[in-house]
Amino acid sequence: MKKYKLLIIFVCLLLLTGCTSNKNKQVVNVLNWSSYIPDEVIKDFEKETGIKVNYGTYSSNEELLAKLSSSKDGTYDVVFPSDYMVELMINKNMLQKLDISRLSTYKNIDKVFLKQSYDKTNSYSLPFLLATSVIAYNRENVNDIYDYKDLVREDYKNDIVLLDDERITIGAFLQALGYDINDYNDEHLEEAYEFYSSLKDNIKAFDSDSPKSFLMTNETNIGVLWNAEAILAKDHNPNIVIVYPRSGYALSMDNYVITKGSTNVDNAYKFIDYLLRDEVCQKIIDDYPYISTNKNTSNYSDEELKEILNNGSYIKNVGENIKRFDRLWAKMK
Repeated sequence: MKKYKLLIIFVCLLLLTGCTSNKNKQVVNVLNWSSYIPDEVIKDFEKETGIKVNYGTYSSNEELLAKLSSSKDGTYDVVFPSDYMVELMINKNMLQKLDISRLSTYKNIDKVFLKQSYDKTNSYSLPFLLATSVIAYNRENVNDIYDYKDLVREDYKNDIVLLDDERITIGAFLQALGYDINDYNDEHLEEAYEFYSSLKDNIKAFDSDSPKSFLMTNETNIGVLWNAEAILAKDHNPNIVIVYPRSGYALSMDNYVITKGSTNVDNAYKFIDYLLRDEVCQKIIDDYPYISTNKNTSNYSDEELKEILNNGSYIKNVGENIKRFDRLWAKMK
């Protein structure tokens, strides 16, 4: 009987230890864009810190907002919203203020990317990577392309992949017509829909996760996609030509933010601080060649960057007028 009691006590101690171990396990819950941080970087962070990264992905800012809105507080710690979405999330009280004194690598950020209109004091966000929308095409199979209007040719039927992103894609149609990328005038949006209608038969797919795959596998010869995706497609096939559309293109700054309900704040700061390291930034842009915001790992010359920033446009928070874009996007999809 005595041995039996001792066995029960031993088993209870094991269960208690296991529960305590799980409770104290260090984690950080991250939600980010697809194909944005190499697996190697995540594994190296986990190995160095002992912090487990629970990593989820999304394909658009609207999907990010939906996931956060439908999740309990504390589900996510670090997320990477783009410019206009940062402002919207601040207004919705979804983010907590940042304490840059907790980031030893804050000094690595190029000041040109700080103090943007969506968070002028960087109280809630810090720049991660800058993406631009571009046109990429296979010069072996299509004529020279300079702008969105060149995409409506009849011989491009079922030959184009577009980003599955309402603000970027509708914005491109607005720019093709000479309007601002953030224009929400109903008549102008209707014209954008008419432009889409003229292009519809040429669209094979909408894809934001890996649009480059369509070009790399020759499923399409043309894509409107992010710059890094286009560069990777060109690395695979030198006949791919990358064009910044003459009528304009989107600039999309993705940012580090910590959610209001984060339950792993210390680990969130450690994760951001790690990603801001020079050598880590270099690994990221080596695999995903977006525009680095780290001044020590710049992958564009000052002149190139200046031209890109001068000719591109940021997507802005349009408040309740987003419903106009939502309705138009629903008609297109």
